[in-house]
Amino acid sequence: MPFRIIRNDITKIHCDAIVNAANSSLLGGGGVDGAIHRAAGKGLLLECMKLGGCKTGQAKMTGGYKLPCQYVIHTVGPVWRGGTHGEKALLQSCYQNALSLAWEHHCESIAFPLISSGIYGYPKQQALDTAIEVIKAFLTDHDMEIIMVIFDKESFSFGKQYTDDLHEYIDQHYAPRMLQREAVCAVPMFRNSDLKEILETQMDESFSEMLLRKIDEKGMTDSQCYKKANIDRKLFSKIRSDRLYKPSKTTVIAFAVALKLPLAETKELLMKAGFALSHSSKFDIIVEFFITRQIYDIYAINEALFSFDQKLLGV
Repeated sequence: MPFRIIRNDITKIHCDAIVNAANSSLLGGGGVDGAIHRAAGKGLLLECMKLGGCKTGQAKMTGGYKLPCQYVIHTVGPVWRGGTHGEKALLQSCYQNALSLAWEHHCESIAFPLISSGIYGYPKQQALDTAIEVIKAFLTDHDMEIIMVIFDKESFSFGKQYTDDLHEYIDQHYAPRMLQREAVCAVPMFRNSDLKEILETQMDESFSEMLLRKIDEKGMTDSQCYKKANIDRKLFSKIRSDRLYKPSKTTVIAFAVALKLPLAETKELLMKAGFALSHSSKFDIIVEFFITRQIYDIYAINEALFSFDQKLLGV
């Protein structure tokens, strides 16, 4: 998927570029900065010594050395001073400049830490909101896999405006003992080895056909839809070219969110792919919570899913 949040050590991420939350000297420090320098080896420090430091909000690129990436993009985040000293604009600049460098060097994937949220004291939720704001705008016009790497998930929390209501909704609707029903709803209903033949002869409208019809009905272009769904362009091409394409459940729901389908139409789209929603699944309840409230922000939904250790929407 174009954007995802994961819990991991950024020095272990295999991608084209990782971003280092550096200090202005670029010569290493604590936290993410120190971890990246230790993992990359002395070569990284020697190259950084030639760069002459970096100003807050700016970014500079080096090789990856012993890291499992081709490049390291070093950016200096702002120190939090209450939010009244241009911190947000500087943090936005960090992400924008890092993404621009990655794009200029033809990177197809990039991993970010949550810049400035450690010893620089930037409130984590505000730091994440700012990061997603920039990333969301970038992905509107660019194709790139962007990974937000959260090292300390215990300190992560999604948007406070949904927290209490979502917890209450889950408490009211979650039925964890309905395991058999959950298992049925978590896998495609069709298991016959002759599935393709059956669908070709008996299915009046496939998932792919319904999806393409709804995109037309909404007056959206293909790219508008798959970008809003956090879906890779190559996957969408497969769906468009194969009438009987069998998507994952997360892919179906991602398209339902992108198309702003009400719950009944979301369930209909799911049925076309052989899935259903169940109150024995926290994932399903979280999705239902947002759709019934007409909150179709896939980034907000994925933040909530991540905080509850659920699979994210998209591929």
